[in-house]
Amino acid sequence: MNIGAHVRGGGTLIPSLDAGVAIGATSIQVFVQSPRMWKPSQYAPAVLDAFREAQRTHPTITDTFCHATYLINLATADGELYEKSVGALTHNLRVGRAMGASGVILHVGSHKGAGFAEVVDQIVSGFARALDEAGATDDQCPILIENAAGAGGTVGRSLDEIEALIEASGRDERLGVCLDTQHLFASGIDYSTPSAARRFLRDVDQRIGLERLRCLHLNDSKTAFGSNRDRHANIDEGEITAAGLAPLVGHPAVRTLPLLLEVPGDGDGPRDRDVAAARVVVDRGVALYRRGGAKSAETK
Repeated sequence: MNIGAHVRGGGTLIPSLDAGVAIGATSIQVFVQSPRMWKPSQYAPAVLDAFREAQRTHPTITDTFCHATYLINLATADGELYEKSVGALTHNLRVGRAMGASGVILHVGSHKGAGFAEVVDQIVSGFARALDEAGATDDQCPILIENAAGAGGTVGRSLDEIEALIEASGRDERLGVCLDTQHLFASGIDYSTPSAARRFLRDVDQRIGLERLRCLHLNDSKTAFGSNRDRHANIDEGEITAAGLAPLVGHPAVRTLPLLLEVPGDGDGPRDRDVAAARVVVDRGVALYRRGGAKSAETK
């Protein structure tokens, strides 16, 4: 079981590892620049090297993920915004690779009603440019496409759209996926029973490939099923509930992945009690499959 959390990175990044340890997390997610500002944070090579070594040798934190700035929109019709978005993604990837991150998690953006089919090519071109310009390392640090809750013209609101982006990229191995439990729920995807979770993960495997699923965002929801609204709640304090989360996070294909909390806590992000609550949910889910037998664990 690998319960992670979004934590503050700090100027030298290494304090983010300490912040994760302080709440009992075993993986972390950080911003490497302000999520709502274009100006990139500049890190000295020594800072990135020090973090990379600290992460590599850390006794309890297994993975660090970077979340790209929210301003990125690779689906925009605005040429200037598109170029700024590609530049920001490139910077996030460059920093993520230098610090040894396990992936850069990306909200692709919104086509603002133009239609998904109209923006596929420019999105895939943006992916390729950023991946190539960021520079290669031993650990490639993939772009992890995050599914959207479905509001407006947001891209990635369904497995169909994520599959289409990966196919259009030639199934580039440098692309992976991060699934958010709240976004799935808000977009009307059911995983509230073992059978529903198995069906959903079988669909993920057939369309995208489970090997591309590198982590989950583990969140409850302040809004109702199918609401298409991105509003996170603390575990078992929202509409999904612990019982609704357990079948997905307890599934054998998911339970060993980094499960990253992005919950509000008391208003300042995940707390130790949120990590503890997540562990209880995973244990509850694992028990469902033990009772259900080996057949229940199948994805195909």
